[in-house]
Amino acid sequence: MSTGRLSDEILVARVASGDRTALESLYDHHAAAVLGISLKIIGDRAAAEDVLQETFWRVWQSAVTYQSQRGSFTGWLFRIARNLAIDAYRRRSVRPQTIIETADANPILDQLPDPDMDVEDQAQSNLKAQQVRNALTILSREQRQVIEMAYFYGMTRQEIAEATGEPLGTIHTRARLGLQKLRKELEGREAGEN
Repeated sequence: MSTGRLSDEILVARVASGDRTALESLYDHHAAAVLGISLKIIGDRAAAEDVLQETFWRVWQSAVTYQSQRGSFTGWLFRIARNLAIDAYRRRSVRPQTIIETADANPILDQLPDPDMDVEDQAQSNLKAQQVRNALTILSREQRQVIEMAYFYGMTRQEIAEATGEPLGTIHTRARLGLQKLRKELEGREAGEN
């Protein structure tokens, strides 16, 4: 039987009983709206797509808790998406920005010296930080991601493997190759300055 013409309430009841086709129908009908809500809150398409997937995973897991007398399915679905998007937005704002994002920040404000620090030391520190930002741009996206997750978010390689869904050996290889490229690039820039 086709699930395309059934109401959302009937489909979610079928999802609660384990019907994957019903979940697919709900996804096909509401994915664009959920993505739009998430994108509006977060402002980042990749993060919004993650929220989209997590929203429908929650629907799959929690369909038995949906109660039609408490509101429409779309209201329930959009609340799940909204809450997940707000959580994702808050996590992003608490974490330090990635190197690529900070490269676009206001360079004058980033270079204001710390009043408790020696001006010469602060200038050296800012120069080194800019060199590292520039050097990171030569890495592949995957290598840069591993380096940022490890050194800026303090994640272990095992945690990175779990977060990205990549094998641990792949993460080790990306980290090693990325660090080798960075070292070579930074040494080459240092030699060019002397």
